[in-house]
Amino acid sequence: MWSTADLRAHLLAAGLAGVVATTREESLRSYRLFVARDPRVLLGLDPERSWGQRELLALMADRCGVSADPECVSGHDVIDPERTLAALDAFADRLASVAQRGARVLLGTGHPHRLLGFYAALADALSTAGCDVLTPAQGHCVDITTRFGLRTHRLAYVRGVAVVREAGVERAGCATGVHSHSPLPVRVALAAAADDGGRLPDLVIGDHGWVCGAGQLGFDAIGLADTDDPAPFVAEAEGTVSVVVPLDDAVRSAYYRPLTRYVLNRACLSQ
Repeated sequence: MWSTADLRAHLLAAGLAGVVATTREESLRSYRLFVARDPRVLLGLDPERSWGQRELLALMADRCGVSADPECVSGHDVIDPERTLAALDAFADRLASVAQRGARVLLGTGHPHRLLGFYAALADALSTAGCDVLTPAQGHCVDITTRFGLRTHRLAYVRGVAVVREAGVERAGCATGVHSHSPLPVRVALAAAADDGGRLPDLVIGDHGWVCGAGQLGFDAIGLADTDDPAPFVAEAEGTVSVVVPLDDAVRSAYYRPLTRYVLNRACLSQ
């Protein structure tokens, strides 16, 4: 079993927390776009109030541990590992709560190449505990705006986790799905779940548009987010999303395995 000290050391060694790969320039650009309410960074969230640049920077410093100094405009972001650990504990507590009730859960990711294994392990553990892991709208088409224009994607489930794949495109590295920030897939999935006898999830677990899109629609949602994705942290601050774990969301997939073990152990879901 991983102790808190072991996990803290791993977070720092793997670049999940501490100095991370996300640059200050990337984060500040995202904050400016969020303040301007650019849909590309809102991730399906409709903030309750207006957020200024300094106010948003202060929030991200509080939630993640990034520098609150507006004069700091270059270099790499820093995530406080203590904030990551505290959020992982809260994340695990929410998993334990739904597992105890045998609740319905929906999992989805916009980072399939990095985070699929993390979510798939949660899906497997929750299913074993008696939860109903939902897979609504399997194969449904979703039109998503990308940097290449409007592209048709299909909703798919890999090991119980929803991903999107570009329709009609078969190429190496896309078997698990494509990177996406869009909230449209979760909206399609939830609409299909509502049509299926109202079998709606009690908890949505994910990132990007999955967590913000679900929370905006009033569903209990928890997830992971990097420092250049302010929307989930604003959603958490406004009460739209329950828990957001600050970490680098683009390191090697194997580096998330200790987090999986830690969360499942704390939630009493280890097999």
